[in-house]
Amino acid sequence: MISYRFRLYPSRTVKTTLMGQLDLCRWLYNRLLEELNKAKAEGRKLNSNDTQHLLVELKEDKPELDSVYSKALQMVNYQLWSNIRSLSGAKANGRKIGRLRFKGAGWFKTINYNQSGFSVERKRLLLSKVGSIPIKLHRKTEGVVKGVIIKRQSSGRWFAIFQCDAPAKKLPATGRSVGIDMGIKFFLSDSDGRQIENPHYYERTSLKLGVVQRVLSRKKKGSSNRSKQKVRLAKLHEKLVDQRNDFLHKLSRYYVNSYDMIAVEDLRIANMVKNHNLARRILDASWGKFRQMLSCKAESAGRKVVAVNPRRTSQECKHGKIDRDYNASLNILERGLQAVSGLGRPFEPVEIEPLLYPIRILASNIVEAGSPCPLGQGSSPVT
Repeated sequence: MISYRFRLYPSRTVKTTLMGQLDLCRWLYNRLLEELNKAKAEGRKLNSNDTQHLLVELKEDKPELDSVYSKALQMVNYQLWSNIRSLSGAKANGRKIGRLRFKGAGWFKTINYNQSGFSVERKRLLLSKVGSIPIKLHRKTEGVVKGVIIKRQSSGRWFAIFQCDAPAKKLPATGRSVGIDMGIKFFLSDSDGRQIENPHYYERTSLKLGVVQRVLSRKKKGSSNRSKQKVRLAKLHEKLVDQRNDFLHKLSRYYVNSYDMIAVEDLRIANMVKNHNLARRILDASWGKFRQMLSCKAESAGRKVVAVNPRRTSQECKHGKIDRDYNASLNILERGLQAVSGLGRPFEPVEIEPLLYPIRILASNIVEAGSPCPLGQGSSPVT
């Protein structure tokens, strides 16, 4: 399943309709959760089919629910049980998690059209019981659209997320493999001698975030000025997330396009962030999200991502006097090759002799996904 996100530009009337439907979906979610809590207190056990059947009774009690597409209401029930399963899985893994919470005003942000109730005509998205909404289709979708999720962000922007069932596209073999060492100073160093600058998006935005946050704290609660300031703050956060995701998508796409096997460290990020001196920088780097993107892209492209033990990758020096992070990437590559050798995959590193000076690449020079990595642009040798 591939997801595509497109910007929506609803009119004022359509926004009012969508906001009303979001509130009804929130009411339904909370009511179903209330029924589950009540049944648990009485010693009864309900399943997803039981709460699904409740929808008919609830429509009689609250006729306004008929203004929402029926499939969207069913997906509210599905979302509730997905959240319950996620909590149960987290508890099974030893995490301390409380009970599922009710959704407050403004905390329900999606309307899910599953399999039907939507169509696209002449750059407009048609939604059942909503109407026509202008949509910016900035790229072509692949495969069959199985569903559309309408999402409102905290800044007030609206998006349509198309969920497409598309066949995997296997990329031609390159005969190349790479080891990647994640870091603070450099976002990553690889075994082919690249060192990608860490963009530090949060640090670059933190001063502006602090100013907007302080202004927000001085606004009177419930006032329109406070609401406007909350939107300004939300826009800054969303821009930060968009910048980070753009960087991670382009970089992960480059490595998936260029290598058959990508060896990475199996980092325990949850344990690493317990170091409060480095926690903010580690979270800002988003190593976990980068690895997730690598894995998803690699799976659909027929590539392999191998997670290796990170222990002593920087300390083991088998390659002479070279840069510490570059040395670690060579060790990670070696461990990755050892891990896949038992599977009959004849991966061999293209460059056997290590480089003395890796090449730094500025994060701003990471170009469009799928393009060659700009080794010569804005780079300088490590000293």
